[in-house]
Amino acid sequence: MGKIIAFSNQKGGVGKTTTCVNMSAYLAKKGYKCLIVDLDAQGNATSGLGFAKSEVKQSVYNVMIDDMPIEEAVLKTCVEGLDILPSNIDLAGAEVELVYVKDREKVLRKVLERAKQSYDFITIDCPPSLGLLTINALAAADTVLIPIQSEYYALEGLSQLMNTIKLVVKHLNPSLKIEGVVLTMSDNRAIISRQISEEIRKYFGKRVFDTVIPRNIRLAEAPSHGVPIMLHDTRCSGAKAYLALTEEYIARQPSKKTKE
Repeated sequence: MGKIIAFSNQKGGVGKTTTCVNMSAYLAKKGYKCLIVDLDAQGNATSGLGFAKSEVKQSVYNVMIDDMPIEEAVLKTCVEGLDILPSNIDLAGAEVELVYVKDREKVLRKVLERAKQSYDFITIDCPPSLGLLTINALAAADTVLIPIQSEYYALEGLSQLMNTIKLVVKHLNPSLKIEGVVLTMSDNRAIISRQISEEIRKYFGKRVFDTVIPRNIRLAEAPSHGVPIMLHDTRCSGAKAYLALTEEYIARQPSKKTKE
């Protein structure tokens, strides 16, 4: 049975998609069968893996709204063992359409229940909001992974996210846990970056991963080439950080061992 991880932070530009895509790619490289669910209408995970959003005909929208079998929409990526349930602009209207659906918060859960048999990990790239799509992701997930940028506004809105998670646990998904927090876009040369990192570690304690993702130009370039960082520049600091993060993540799993 696959484990479902929601990558969530309602603040945009924190490295959420970058973390979801690159961790998933390294998990696949380690021998795990992985599926990325692109739940963001911007479709950055989709385009970041080489698929033109305008050319995606079947997407997560069709699976959630039209009851299309998930296997008809899933695409194989450039990384062996890594698939994606892509997004396109149709998803922008999904939140409105879901309002009229029975058990609207659990639509994605029902979809992924069928897919869990085929994958070791299913990662969900949530939209940068706390709307119905994110609620669907949290209701479907086993755990939440929160990327947080090491900057002044990082903690802004975090209490809102934590409150949403608590409400989902109370009303929709009692077994949901916070997997951990990943510090992203870090610049150790900046005093403020170090101070914010310390504040986040005080707040979350051991749930903060030891591995910190640095600011890295090669990391920022990779999506424009339609590949994860491991296929763009495996020797850069960003690639080394995401490999280390993935290994740390695997080490934290009680029942998962590296398949390499």
